[in-house]
Amino acid sequence: MWLNQFLLLGALLFCIGVYGVLARRNGVMVLMSIELLLNAVNLNFIAFGAYHGTPVGQVFALFVIGVAAAEVGVGLAIVLLIYRNRSSIDLESVDLLKG
Repeated sequence: MWLNQFLLLGALLFCIGVYGVLARRNGVMVLMSIELLLNAVNLNFIAFGAYHGTPVGQVFALFVIGVAAAEVGVGLAIVLLIYRNRSSIDLESVDLLKG
């Protein structure tokens, strides 16, 4: 497979993730879309690393996976707190939580 095919797939996944972040109102779906964005970036890192013959892309992808795991933990905690306070995970009502 060529580098173009991996980059095209990464761009497609990234566009789907951006659409999910901008169009969804559900907090869990927004978190899933952010994960899709990060996976698209990981795919590009690994593709460029393989193209250049170095493991640097894989190392960066491992760091991104670690950051994504932390993001999911914090994000789900925030979504659970919003659900506790509002009985909904609709992100339109989050601005009502301002002090």
